[in-house]
Amino acid sequence: MNRIIVALIVIFGLSSCTSKFQKILKNKDIDYKVKMAEQYFGAKKYRNAQQLFENVMPFVKGTPRYEELYVKFANSYYYDKDYENAENLFKTFVEYFPNSPKTEEVEYLRALTYYKRSPKAELDQTTTNRTILTMQVFIDAHPTSPRVKEATEVIDACREKLELKDFKTATLYDNLALYRAAAISYGLLSDNYPDSKKSDQYKLLTVKAYYKFAVNSFEDKQKERFEKVTTEYNDFVDRFSDSPLLPEAKKIKQLTDNFLNNKK
Repeated sequence: MNRIIVALIVIFGLSSCTSKFQKILKNKDIDYKVKMAEQYFGAKKYRNAQQLFENVMPFVKGTPRYEELYVKFANSYYYDKDYENAENLFKTFVEYFPNSPKTEEVEYLRALTYYKRSPKAELDQTTTNRTILTMQVFIDAHPTSPRVKEATEVIDACREKLELKDFKTATLYDNLALYRAAAISYGLLSDNYPDSKKSDQYKLLTVKAYYKFAVNSFEDKQKERFEKVTTEYNDFVDRFSDSPLLPEAKKIKQLTDNFLNNKK
């Protein structure tokens, strides 16, 4: 019984709040609706704020407060985690107010909306690439901004995600015994992320994949493919002569030499 009473109280409470908001929305006093929109925004009731801001925008356009209210309108979507609509509004703000003192902040938040939508590494990374692009544009446009450090960190995080995605793809090829595709993918990882802490590991995996490709090839193709292993090993030594993975690479080179010597 108590639960029913509590439920009824909640329902009537919500109904009362809805009724109150509808009265505000229908009110003809623009100043009052602006005031209530800002109150809802401050109380983090962003859905209500969005409706009121959208309602009053046509009436405040061209006035001194239009710019400030537009930023709050856009931010209400951002804080509500509706990043797609927030991005559109941030973009429009910059077009409307290119010389605004708020432009730097808005451009940064716009770039951040892409980062917020960036999916797991296994999924399509269009928004991750878009994050890198827009963050770099922000850095180029505002090189002295205090947000540059955070923007750079976001770019680094995005590149790590792209690196992880590429690694997962290469590993999948390897697990499926598609060794040539794996070798090419690992090689691209080593080339595309030269500053990665794992670049020597990627190169070693390239050598290993080419070795497995050679071992599993038809006999008439093996000599040529083992020679490719030697080429990749030599590249490993040139680039990572002090790598702790060098002994493992040398073992593969020795196996390759044994095969080539037996073929002479």
